[in-house]
Amino acid sequence: MSHNLTIGLFGIGLEAYWDQFEGLEERLRGYLAVVEKNLKAIHPGVINLGLVDTPEKAFKAGAEFRKQDVDLIFCYVTTYALSSTVLPVVQRARVPVIILNLSPEAAINYGHFNKMTDRTKMTGEWLAYCSPCPVPEIANVFNRTGIHFHQVTGMLHDDPVCWTEIQEWVEAAGVAHAMAYNRLGCMGHYYSGMLDIYSDLTLQYASFGGHIELLEVDELSALRKTVTTEQLTQRVALFHREFEIQPDCTQSQLLRAARTSLALDLLVEKYQLNSLAYYYKGTGNPDNEDTISSIILGNSLLTANHVPVAGEYEIKNAQAMKIMDSFGAGGSFTEYYAMDYKDDVVLMGHDGPGHIGIAEGKTKVRPLQTYHGKVGRGLSVEMSVKNGPVTLLSVVEQPLKGKLMLLVAEGESVAGPTLAIGNTNSRYKFKSGARKFVNDWNSHGPAHHCAVGIGHIASKLEKLGALLQLEVVKVG
Repeated sequence: MSHNLTIGLFGIGLEAYWDQFEGLEERLRGYLAVVEKNLKAIHPGVINLGLVDTPEKAFKAGAEFRKQDVDLIFCYVTTYALSSTVLPVVQRARVPVIILNLSPEAAINYGHFNKMTDRTKMTGEWLAYCSPCPVPEIANVFNRTGIHFHQVTGMLHDDPVCWTEIQEWVEAAGVAHAMAYNRLGCMGHYYSGMLDIYSDLTLQYASFGGHIELLEVDELSALRKTVTTEQLTQRVALFHREFEIQPDCTQSQLLRAARTSLALDLLVEKYQLNSLAYYYKGTGNPDNEDTISSIILGNSLLTANHVPVAGEYEIKNAQAMKIMDSFGAGGSFTEYYAMDYKDDVVLMGHDGPGHIGIAEGKTKVRPLQTYHGKVGRGLSVEMSVKNGPVTLLSVVEQPLKGKLMLLVAEGESVAGPTLAIGNTNSRYKFKSGARKFVNDWNSHGPAHHCAVGIGHIASKLEKLGALLQLEVVKVG
């Protein structure tokens, strides 16, 4: 299923000005054209409805935005405009709105302005710089009518801070759009007794949209039987290209993992999945045990190919991983392992799949004789996240508020010794120090899993939360 992000853009002005001040309307339309050009450089799918300067045009604009199914609206305030020319647009469109309060230059040329002899022309020149004037009026009306809005204040030209902020709003809208159409597969069942990971699926729908497909491991086991010998040979060759296969991995183990990897691809294709959460004990059924104990390499490939996979049926974390993936940051399944007080770092990782696309070097594949706390044995992956800036994200249920929260932290993945145990493992350093970070993070009651991605993207996650009307808390 293909869905594209669509952005709405309109400028506002006051029709009465056009006959009074020669050239003002054309000048403001030129400013709007600059905004359109800059937005299209960020994302091509922009619907520009031009300058809206009467209530009648506002109603038509709102209807057109609904018809075009826009995901986000930018309202560019070019000069003073009545709030009655803005409200109908946003009310009809019913999507998040960003007010662009962008002055054409850093300052009015006071000397030139005050030398003008025609006071009508002086007023027209002033109105060309008057974008901040109606913003309080618009904000007041939006607040009183229950419309959530956001603002960008800056300059039309030569303002990288302003345009970076606008770009982040577009990126956040793209992720909100991706989540709205995300098809999440949930295969198997919860890890018995791990109470923090139990999720309210309807709350996930309410917060993100999307679709959740409940799947059986039996179907994956059946798909494994359809795989051909030629496909197995090709998939093992792919493993050798994508992973660093350790010498103690046997060919039979690689073939088991390849069969399950190919079956996973078929399952993803059949249900058009964009993410997956899974866990299954596998006891009492040899086929299912063989399937679930050979799943790690295939899930690691899926995660690197924009279908993030969360183990232990951690649905909230599958959502967090998909968010990170949609921002282009990766999104690997992780949790606290231990703390290193000597180096003031937190050791984090997990058994099961890892994101090979954000690994420091090539991901190793090792055979494990025991999956700790789980049934079976087989191949596992060992990796560390790339050294450099990282962001952690947890989707947190708040039962007393009936809403989700996004818990975010920025840190650094640093070099140093890790545990060569066939699991993902990284060393993270935080500005607040390891002790305070752990206390602060835990105080918000997240599940023990979270998603880690590369880069510092807290400001983007804050904008995503604003668009989805979810609280965002940053620690670290």
